[in-house]
Amino acid sequence: IRPDLLQHVEDVIFNRRADATERMVRFAGGVTGAGQKREVDLAWRDAGVDARLSHALVHGIVEFIEADVEEARQQHTRPLDVIEGPLMDGMKVVGDLFGDGKMFLPQVVKSARAMKRAVNILEPYMASEKNARSARGTIVMATVKGDVHDIGKNIVGVVLGCNNYEVIDLGVMVPCETILSTAREKGADIVGLSGLITPSLDEMVYVAREMERGGMRLPLLIGGATTSKQHTAVKVAPNYRESTVHVADASRVVGVVSSLLDEEKKPGFDAENQKLQNGLRELHEQRLESPLIPYRRAKQRPYNVDWDERELARPAFLGRRVVNEFDLTEIVPFIDWTFFFLAWELKGRYPAILDHPKYGAAAREVFANGEELLQKIIDKGQLTARAVRGYWPANSDDDDIVLFTDETRTQELMRFNMLRQQRTSTESTPARSLADFVAPIESGKSDFIGTFAVTAGIGANELAAQYEREGDDYNAILVKALADRLAEALAEMLHKRSRAEWGYGESEDLSNEDLIRERYDGIRPAFGYPACPDHTEKRKLFELLQAADIGMNLTESCAMTPAASVSGLYFAHPDARYFSVGRIDRDQVEDYAHRKGMDLKVVERWLQPNLAYDPN
Repeated sequence: IRPDLLQHVEDVIFNRRADATERMVRFAGGVTGAGQKREVDLAWRDAGVDARLSHALVHGIVEFIEADVEEARQQHTRPLDVIEGPLMDGMKVVGDLFGDGKMFLPQVVKSARAMKRAVNILEPYMASEKNARSARGTIVMATVKGDVHDIGKNIVGVVLGCNNYEVIDLGVMVPCETILSTAREKGADIVGLSGLITPSLDEMVYVAREMERGGMRLPLLIGGATTSKQHTAVKVAPNYRESTVHVADASRVVGVVSSLLDEEKKPGFDAENQKLQNGLRELHEQRLESPLIPYRRAKQRPYNVDWDERELARPAFLGRRVVNEFDLTEIVPFIDWTFFFLAWELKGRYPAILDHPKYGAAAREVFANGEELLQKIIDKGQLTARAVRGYWPANSDDDDIVLFTDETRTQELMRFNMLRQQRTSTESTPARSLADFVAPIESGKSDFIGTFAVTAGIGANELAAQYEREGDDYNAILVKALADRLAEALAEMLHKRSRAEWGYGESEDLSNEDLIRERYDGIRPAFGYPACPDHTEKRKLFELLQAADIGMNLTESCAMTPAASVSGLYFAHPDARYFSVGRIDRDQVEDYAHRKGMDLKVVERWLQPNLAYDPN
């Protein structure tokens, strides 16, 4: 059964959503059977070849590219004339529509795929004109050392390429020296850095310092999910005297780059950027001055749990268990498609986004393409999902969660070190730590902690690379976006299973929407996220679970590989909630470094985004 059909059928059968019937009817209307053929309007094929090529690029149509390019090549004096004529005419329309908000990223990437295929056909005929085509500028881009995430960077690269910029994409895990040497060798006009995990922020600061030390005078672009205008202003820009600009998303990058490379526009753009960053630095200074409560007092104000109120559930098994392969159709119903659309910068909740007055058409198109590719991946077994999880006797000891080797609780296995909030709004507001949700040793209660690491990314890089070799950036990006969604869905599915195994979730009767909105007891926080922001705790988790056995590893910056992976802890107590540790002061950081047995300076580097003081 097709996963999209299965999801619609189960939504109706199990009454998962109020609009299940309407969505099933709409879905059925789009399904074509053997006796039904979808009519495609091919009137545009009656136009001249130049008009046909421009139309194909604007609409991302690749079916006729080879024949049309060959016909155009025969008609034009030089192959380069085909590129600079009908192909660039089409891409100019794409750029204008995208800039006006009338075209969206999935459509732009499809247009880029059509353009790339056309150029690839012409390239063998252009050896003598290799350097004749002039780009608007050269941008060297990279995901920084220690980070493996690149969906956003790849989309930005495609958008810039569509606008006739030469993009040199160095990939992921790229050392600073490689970025800088490539920029020099290629005569780059701009350097762009990307990253997803918080340790990447520190690496970006290092790259900026090295660019300054090396006397480079190229604008520097900063982007990625954990980056921000504030971090760029406060931490990156002060280390590099040339333009340093935070780019929030792909829709803004062309405007930023064109302003930076235009001699007339650049002074005004730089002045506005500098004004913005000065204001952000002032706000940051004010924020640093707002008081935090001492760590000693914060520990005296934990979230109070009545540990005598209920009997603590025991998991069905203790220790670790591995599942080396899942049926992907089992995982698909747990997908939260909202984040699939966000990867394409289409903002809105699924399924409402499919009928959005602005994004609806683009959302429906990329959703249909995504479901079609997902079915192909499932049919051909092109992605593999694996998981390892386990349960352990555990109790809290101050702000540590102590895991024991067995239920006698006499031998300590390891500790997860947790952080505590130090900024609270009132005296009655608790200063939370995740350790608050595990029974203290002194309570005498037998509590437990769950652990997990899952991936759906085995095979994703290889499949994406295959599409890239074929000039198909669209499907390459789709593969990675789908792998990310499958990994998150697998984590959600196993959390549901763990609640049943643990006993406290046996009676759950929740729809997929309920799961997405976390209408269940317990939480599954991940290291590196707001409630436990220290990525280095992942090293203990991976060692405990022996995650390498399922092909999962950590980079030096504690990014998980494959990129489509999720890991974390299971907390069973019904009072457990997600929260943000927020800013912490030196007194807690010193205590934390002591508990971890780690050098204070090293800890400060890992916790840089949370520090309420300047460690320098």
